[in-house]
Amino acid sequence: MYHSVTDSPNEETRPHSVRPSDLEEQLSYLAEGGFTPLTLGDLVSRLNKNTGMPVKPVVVTFDDGYADFHTHALPLLERHRFPATVFLTSGWVADAGADAAGRPLDDMLSWGQAREIAQTGIEIGGHSHSHPQLDQLRTEELRQELRRNKGLLEEKIGAPVATMAYPYGYSSARVRREVRKAGYFAACAVNNAIAADRHDMLAIPRLTVARHTTIGMFRRAVEGSAVPLIYLRERVLTKGYAVVRRTRYGLQRVRGNV
Repeated sequence: MYHSVTDSPNEETRPHSVRPSDLEEQLSYLAEGGFTPLTLGDLVSRLNKNTGMPVKPVVVTFDDGYADFHTHALPLLERHRFPATVFLTSGWVADAGADAAGRPLDDMLSWGQAREIAQTGIEIGGHSHSHPQLDQLRTEELRQELRRNKGLLEEKIGAPVATMAYPYGYSSARVRREVRKAGYFAACAVNNAIAADRHDMLAIPRLTVARHTTIGMFRRAVEGSAVPLIYLRERVLTKGYAVVRRTRYGLQRVRGNV
């Protein structure tokens, strides 16, 4: 799971950004290590149809839809002949116009760039319309976030959108039900674990790649070596905040706010 790819991130995107040179090194490692790159849609389709899986499959994803994906990440992916999946927040798109919603953290892709990216074989997936914590929304607001995002992506890109990722990685059983009803057949969380066919296809875990991720950490993570240790801090924070979110939502229900 990647976000911004740049040498000069702003303060908000810095923690989850990666340098183009680091992405280059990581993609080279995957290519030389015998990994077979797939889009998320391809991976899930193979699992559902039981059509056979490469020995070492890997899915490279990018969240939010930062403009530097087009500038820095796409040329590297094309050089290594790697497909990828970009989860796009429709209300953050640079030329969203009247559909603008939420607060983009940096310069974002335009609709024209998103269409161009899709034409190269990159999968475009959903990432909500305004990037809220979906599990804290009222059900009708949740439905609007999911369906407006999917509808806009399909209209602007001209292709079906069947996969998505939860903003911040947050979901719940209620959110996942609405994701299915909105027409998605797969969705990504974070969880910092190796994905396996035992996982819920609407809560597929991913490994975070960030500015502090060294090539040694990256290599051990994608090979499945010491993943719990590498991501110990992130896993503790995720579990702790999950309790906070469930409590917050429960209080909102008691007060009649959801």
